[in-house]
Amino acid sequence: MTLEKARELLKVQADFGGFYNANSAKLILAEVTREHGQAAVDQLIRKLGLERIFGFAPGTRLEGGLAVKK
Repeated sequence: MTLEKARELLKVQADFGGFYNANSAKLILAEVTREHGQAAVDQLIRKLGLERIFGFAPGTRLEGGLAVKK
């Protein structure tokens, strides 16, 4: 998945907010981690405000839909 596609998908999830959308966002970010690394995930979290919306902090590892704190 390209970073642009991930950004588009995450924007939709962020616009809806909520528990189920947070799970979808975790799965998207886990895919970004596998393909582009943690730095790309941290950048998406900051740019899209996912910390405020879903509580994802930069540096949090996302593995298979699970958020593993630093």
